[in-house]
Amino acid sequence: MKFTLVAAVVLLALAQGSFAQDASDLEQVSEYFENLKNKMTADVTAFLSNQDLTSQAQTFMEERKTQLEPLATQIQDQLRTAAAKLEEHMKPLAENVQPMVENFQKQMEDLLKRLMDQTRPVGH
Repeated sequence: MKFTLVAAVVLLALAQGSFAQDASDLEQVSEYFENLKNKMTADVTAFLSNQDLTSQAQTFMEERKTQLEPLATQIQDQLRTAAAKLEEHMKPLAENVQPMVENFQKQMEDLLKRLMDQTRPVGH
């Protein structure tokens, strides 16, 4: 089938370069292309209808799945380890940040309360 495709490309190149030839050569080229098209159609149809292709694809997928399952397990283990280390590093940081957030929140509440207290006398 590859040979047929290569032959078609070569023939196209030859046909393009020889447009100046007489009508009989063009007729032969047209006939050749028609035969080539028919042969390619038959080859592709035979190739696609071959039941062996389906079983080969299924076998290929099963082999790759068998090969990739241990790799997937390894990656999962590495991700679990990385997540545990990240949590180990982030937990103290979160514990240190929490009091800062609470302090900031209290300051904002105090500021808002002072602003509210100052706007009450203006509003009356």
